[in-house]
Amino acid sequence: MDPTSSAVAVLTAMITPAVLISACGSMILSTSSRLGRVVDRVRALSDKLEELALKNSAETKERQGVIFAQLDKLTSRARILQRSMVAFYLATGMFVATSVAIGLVAVIPSSPRYNYVPVIVGLLGACCLFYGSILLIFEARLALSTIHAEMDFVWRQGTRVAPPDLVEQHKPHFVHFRSHK
Repeated sequence: MDPTSSAVAVLTAMITPAVLISACGSMILSTSSRLGRVVDRVRALSDKLEELALKNSAETKERQGVIFAQLDKLTSRARILQRSMVAFYLATGMFVATSVAIGLVAVIPSSPRYNYVPVIVGLLGACCLFYGSILLIFEARLALSTIHAEMDFVWRQGTRVAPPDLVEQHKPHFVHFRSHK
């Protein structure tokens, strides 16, 4: 193989991890956005909890309990999102290292056993990307459970103030919603 073709092949191989770097960037961006929404929600619920602390009624106590449970789940979500972001940052670094390793293995005359370095580093990056994705699945399921808990509370509150015939009319819809969680 002539030197020009060899150089083009090396450059092509070095650019290949860029697709995975781009995927990691997208995952970091969306995870960061999700984390920001969780933090905003925690701040809003904390303010609401402080506001409710000044009142003292049975309904207020129930609402405080719901908020406290949500804050607990939001804390877990934030921790999961932080771990997934770390995994995505590690994956990004691994894919950059893979690209550098491909170039170094091609340029530096070395033993053939070093040819496996880019492959191993690339696989480690893929494992980090996979781990971060799995964490996001857990976080999404936790978010869904939070939504269900809030919907349950809203339904209970609504049934106390809505006319009984209206509650009966819409009860099948709510029961149908709850059966799909």
